[in-house]
Amino acid sequence: MLPRRRASRRHSGKPEGLHYNRTVRIAIIGAGGVGGYFGARLAASGTDVAFVARGAHLAAMQTTGLRLQSPKGDVHLDRVTATDDPGAIGPVDAVFFTVKLYDSDAACALLPPLIGPQTVVVTFQNGIDSVERLTQAVGREHVAGGVAHVQAAVIEPGVIRHTSLDLLIFGELDGTRSARLEALHERCHLAGFESRIADQIETELWLKFVRLTALSGMMAATRSPVGALRDDPDLWAMLQAALLEGMAVAHAKGLQLAPNTLSDILRHLGSMPAHAKSSMLEDLEHGRRLELPWLNARLMRLGVELDVATPIHRFIATVLKPFVNGRAAR
Repeated sequence: MLPRRRASRRHSGKPEGLHYNRTVRIAIIGAGGVGGYFGARLAASGTDVAFVARGAHLAAMQTTGLRLQSPKGDVHLDRVTATDDPGAIGPVDAVFFTVKLYDSDAACALLPPLIGPQTVVVTFQNGIDSVERLTQAVGREHVAGGVAHVQAAVIEPGVIRHTSLDLLIFGELDGTRSARLEALHERCHLAGFESRIADQIETELWLKFVRLTALSGMMAATRSPVGALRDDPDLWAMLQAALLEGMAVAHAKGLQLAPNTLSDILRHLGSMPAHAKSSMLEDLEHGRRLELPWLNARLMRLGVELDVATPIHRFIATVLKPFVNGRAAR
């Protein structure tokens, strides 16, 4: 039996119109900025959450719990279920797959003990390749696509700092509105963050891919937070050019993006805190590996395949290439 957990802060009340009549067990594979933030919110609201983690971060969670620093309110879970052995957790209703892209193969090997007949594995990774990878690992019937919009990072073992955004979008691959995702949607609302069920999750994945590759790549290439990009006319123009390149690749791939896509993205970027940083910039600053091969370099390769010019993304992929394997490798 999983131990009960206590939180110093809990949300009270239920969003109007939702009925919380189903227990949902969730496993988080990768308790970093994304998995740690949303997992902490869910656990603080009473959802049964187990974290699969490793190293110093795991040791801290097992001894002192998990702390979340956030403008929406801090959370301290003094007891959490955290392990490096998914077999100790057993089958769950939902798995949040939130590891870095370069750890995907190792993380896929952890999935079998967590899979029951109705288990759904929702990938909240960056990029556009995770659904296919997970489908090969556990079967299409156990996979749903997901998009996480959040600025959060581990600042020390057992501590996550949330800066802005907290939205999850997820959907079944066939576009149906399933009971398992409805139940997950309700738990997200109870936890106090926004979630949406998408009937065209591939479009949502590409929308984030277009935005993330441009913004994350520009931040990392310039070593600058979003405010510096907004305040410099030349950098802002370069960022917009990168967005247009991504949209052109999406169009060539057959994706139908809304006519107001660019203006919506720019409005979203304009609302972000000036100090907000992408995960790739955070990784670069701390000498960690970069997800570059699955982001800007991936978009560049797609451009070559589809005969779409992507000079900004080629520049980003080229200047960041020496850092792709982290400081230790260099």
